[in-house]
Amino acid sequence: MKIRTKLFIFIPILVILLNLVSFFIFENGKKVQESYNLMINKIFLYKQISSETQENLSLVSSYIINPQPKNYRSILQHKSNLQKLKKELLTHNATKNNQLVLENFTHMIDSFLELESSITDNLVSQNFSSYTDQYRDIEKISGFIREDSQNLVDLELSNYQPIFRKIIANTQSMNQLGVQLFVITTIISIVFAIWLSRSIVIPINRLVYMAKQIGKGNFNVDPPTLYRNNEIGILGKILNEMSKNLSNLMIKNIEIVEKDRLVKELELKALQSQINPHFLFNTLNVISKLAYIEGAEQTSDLTVSTSNLLRYNLRKLDVPVTLLEEVRNAEEYFSIQKARFRDRVRFELNIDESCLGNKVPCLTLQPLLENAFIHGIEGMEQGAVIGITIKNHEKYIYIEIYDNGAGMKEETREALLTSSMPIISQKSSTGLGTTNVFKRWRLFFEEEDIVDIKSEINKGTTIILKLPVSSKF
Repeated sequence: MKIRTKLFIFIPILVILLNLVSFFIFENGKKVQESYNLMINKIFLYKQISSETQENLSLVSSYIINPQPKNYRSILQHKSNLQKLKKELLTHNATKNNQLVLENFTHMIDSFLELESSITDNLVSQNFSSYTDQYRDIEKISGFIREDSQNLVDLELSNYQPIFRKIIANTQSMNQLGVQLFVITTIISIVFAIWLSRSIVIPINRLVYMAKQIGKGNFNVDPPTLYRNNEIGILGKILNEMSKNLSNLMIKNIEIVEKDRLVKELELKALQSQINPHFLFNTLNVISKLAYIEGAEQTSDLTVSTSNLLRYNLRKLDVPVTLLEEVRNAEEYFSIQKARFRDRVRFELNIDESCLGNKVPCLTLQPLLENAFIHGIEGMEQGAVIGITIKNHEKYIYIEIYDNGAGMKEETREALLTSSMPIISQKSSTGLGTTNVFKRWRLFFEEEDIVDIKSEINKGTTIILKLPVSSKF
């Protein structure tokens, strides 16, 4: 069973059980409260009728003694109150025990109201001969109402006793049921927590131990035994497969490293068997001097440029150089290309000499010039221009290598800037040197947005390198 299924089954069960306990206790308390309120309302009503009757009798007596309009208005107000209480009394259902008493109580209220009306009418009409007997009768009725109200209170309390005992018994039963449900839900919760912990935490701890061993490089650790087909079981299988894959990759990497080591040894032996570079430089110098002696000054200069260019290209690429050295190397390279292209190409330099002390990666300008010759102006018969501009712009020094040659397409420009793919060409260069220069430039200065290319088809190309001024010696 999946962990998600377990949670969706057992948590709702616990919530339902707890809600049942709360619902039963709430309903029981609600019934007790309703029954209690009904009894109290009836008792309070009986007491109100008795009190209102006594108040009406007192007001009638006061009006007999002092027949003022104010007293008469008070009698009418309290008489109206007593009539409202009587209507409210009629809304209550009678029981077998209090039915006769309640009917008699209602009739006495009617008699009291009639006598009260008769007495007040006689007093208003100044018929003093007949209100005396009526007042004695209303006094008796008032006493009977008071006695019957007390009897009704006693009867209500007597009627409520068995109901109250039943409610108490139900309450005790519900309390016991609530305690039982609480104990049951507590036990189920504990059992579920232990079971869930054993089915989740223990396997996870095993997986954590296995992951730590893999992190330490121990790929031979035994995978934990997970028989369940849930998320943890799937995770265990994936982790086990990952461990095997990492072990296989490590073996393959070791094999690749060993092959690379053998290749390096072969390359070293091959280099050892080649001509000593110093011998080559000395030979080129001898050729240069001999050409000069024989009067071939152009051949001598070309030989010197070739020697200097070869010596510069054999430097370590991981050692930075000054921008001045890069410019001089670019001039040597152009001198060699000038012998090939002659008057077909013109080399322009526009350099702020204050910027030449900054350090840059070795072999930055020459590969870009080479690409300008090969991809830009090689097919031009005349009027070709290649130039380098170096200017200071506050935070950055802008280095621009430009030509007025064939230009490039937008997708080629984007590919060169993003280094997403090598640029395939039918010519002697693939453009890989350009992307290599861009990568080394970004890595050297640890910034991304410091390279740009502007180009239009048949209008030329301009490569812009931004050099942070903090790179100065």
